[in-house]
Amino acid sequence: MKNNLNTKARKLPKLPGVYLMKDINGTVIYVGKAKSLKSRVSSYFSGEQTLKVSAMREKIADIEYIVASSEFEALILENSLIKQHKPHYNVLLKDDKGYPFIRIESNRDYPAITVANRANDDGALYYGPFGGRSASRDLISTLLKVFKLPNCSKKFPKDFGKNRTCLNYHIGNCSGWCMGTRDLAEYNAAMTNIKMILSGKTDALIKELTAKMEREADDLKFEMAALTRDMISAVSGLVNEQRVIATSFADTDVIGFVRSAKACFLVMHYYKGDLKGQDYVLIDDPIENDEEALSFLLREHYALYDRYPKEILIPINPADSAEIAKLFSEKAGHSVKIISPQRGEKMVLIKNANTNAAQICQTEISSTQRRNRALELLKKTLNLDNFPERIEAFDISNLGNEGIVAAMTVHIKARPAKKEYRKFRIRGITEQNDVASVFEAVSRRFSAYSDKDEKFSKLPDLLLIDGGVPQTLAAKSAAEQLGITVPVFGMVKDSKHKTKHLVSPEGETIGISGNVAVFSLIGKIQEETHRFAIDYQKKTRNERLATELSGINGIGKKRAESLLRHFGSVKNIKNASMRELREVLPANVAAEVFEYFTESKEKT
Repeated sequence: MKNNLNTKARKLPKLPGVYLMKDINGTVIYVGKAKSLKSRVSSYFSGEQTLKVSAMREKIADIEYIVASSEFEALILENSLIKQHKPHYNVLLKDDKGYPFIRIESNRDYPAITVANRANDDGALYYGPFGGRSASRDLISTLLKVFKLPNCSKKFPKDFGKNRTCLNYHIGNCSGWCMGTRDLAEYNAAMTNIKMILSGKTDALIKELTAKMEREADDLKFEMAALTRDMISAVSGLVNEQRVIATSFADTDVIGFVRSAKACFLVMHYYKGDLKGQDYVLIDDPIENDEEALSFLLREHYALYDRYPKEILIPINPADSAEIAKLFSEKAGHSVKIISPQRGEKMVLIKNANTNAAQICQTEISSTQRRNRALELLKKTLNLDNFPERIEAFDISNLGNEGIVAAMTVHIKARPAKKEYRKFRIRGITEQNDVASVFEAVSRRFSAYSDKDEKFSKLPDLLLIDGGVPQTLAAKSAAEQLGITVPVFGMVKDSKHKTKHLVSPEGETIGISGNVAVFSLIGKIQEETHRFAIDYQKKTRNERLATELSGINGIGKKRAESLLRHFGSVKNIKNASMRELREVLPANVAAEVFEYFTESKEKT
C-alpha cells in the first residue's frame, strides 16, 4: 500500500493545490495545501517522520488532490475543506465556547439589549463577537448602568406603570423608565451612545459628550453639565475596565506558540500600547512543523473569533503569511499586517507571549500528570485490569414517586466530558425504587451501545453508581444481561452526603479516605453526577408544573415558567394574594390565576 501511494504521490503535478488523505473507509483524515503538490505529498512517504505522521501514514488508503490557480486560492480551498470534513489529524480548535454577540433590537421602540449566540439575519443589530458570555453580560449591565437604562425583563411601553419602581431606580442606576414619564428620544439617545461604544467609537463619543457638557455649562445648566461630566468619566473607564471591549477592539495581537507534550497557542491583545487581555488554547502536539501548525492555528483562531486587529505579531513566519494577511484583510474590510519581528520592542512582545505560552503549557502538563497519577492510584486501589481513562457515573433523582430520572456523567482522563453526559426518564417504575431505577438506566445505556447508537458508542473503563451494594449489583446485572463486562463500584456517602468509601457488588468495602488524590477524584465525580441528576429532575418537575398552569386562561409556557421562578412552586402560587400575583402578571391574567386556584380550593 505504501509503495502504491508513494508512486501516486510522485505522479502529482508540480502545481499549487490541496490534497486529501483518506482512510480505508473513504473518510478524509487530513487536508493540506502545497505550493507544489508533488513535492509536499511525496515528503510524507520518504525519510523519517514524527510518531504522529507515521501513525497517520499507516491509515492512509488513498490520496485525492485539487489543483489551484494560486497559493491564495489553495489556502481558501484548504480552509473550506477542513470545515467540511473536520479531519482527525488536522489542527481543529473547538468552537464550543462560542464567542457571543451583543444584540440590540431594531424593530420596536425601547429596544432591549441582550447576549446572543450568533448573529442572525432577523433585522436586529449585532456587535461582536466578544470574548465570553459572562464578560458580555457584565458589559451590558455596565452600559445600562452608565446610561441609566433599565436592566430588567419589562417590555416598554406595554409595562409602563404596572409595578412600582425597583431598587435600581432608588440607588440611581436607572432613570425609572417603568413609570412611563420619560421621553422616548432620551432613551434612543442613550442607545445611540451604547451603539457607538460597541462599534469601537468611544473616542468620538467622548468628544461629543465633552462638547455637550461645554454647551450646558455655557448655558448655565450646571447640574446637567455635572451629569454629563460623570457620564464622560464612566465612558472613559469602560475601555480600561471592561476587558471584553478592550480585547474586541485591540489594534495589535501578539501570538505566542510553544510546543512540548502539549502545544499552546496564545493571543495577547494590545490596545493603544497597553495589554488588555489574552486568549489561549491547548491542543495535542500537531503533526505539522512549526510554520504549518502556526498557519493552521492563525486561520482557525480568527475564523472562530471573526475579529481582526490591524497588526498581528507572530514568532515565526509561515510561508503563506502573505496569503493569510490578504485573507484576513478581505474579511476585516481593512488592512491586516502580519509581522514576524526579529528585534526591537515588538520582538520583546513576542518573547513575552512565548514565555506566557510556555508557562501555561507547563501548568497544563503538571495538571495532566496529577490527574494521570490519581487514575493510576484508582486503578491500583480497585485492582482494575485497564487504565480508567473513561469513567461513567450514574445517579437517581426523584420527588417521591414522581419525576424519577437518572443522570449519567462521563469523565475522560479525570475531566468532565459534558457533551457526553446523558439523561434518562425512568419509564418502567411508578414508585420510588432506586435499585430498579439503576437497573433500567444502565440497561438502556448498554442496550443503546449494542444497537450501535452513536451517542453511546464507547464503553467505560469503569462504572460508578451513586449508592450501596444493591444499586451496584443492579448495575452489574444490567450490563451482564447484555453480555457486557465492566468494573462496577458504588459510591457510598456519609451522613453529611459526602463521599465515604467505595463498595463492590459483592459487598467489599474499599476505603479511599487515606488516599487524597483518589478521594478527591471520586468526590468530584459523585458531586458532579448528583448535581446533574438534581438539575434534570428540577427541569422535568418544572415542565410538569408548567403544563398544569398552562390550563389557565392567559398562561402560556413563558408565563408559567416566570410564575414558577418567582414563587418557587405551584403551592405558593395557589396561596398567593391578588397583589402578589399582579407583581408578575398583568391585572387581567392575575385575576384568572387567582380565580382558578380559589375555585380549586373550594372544590377540595
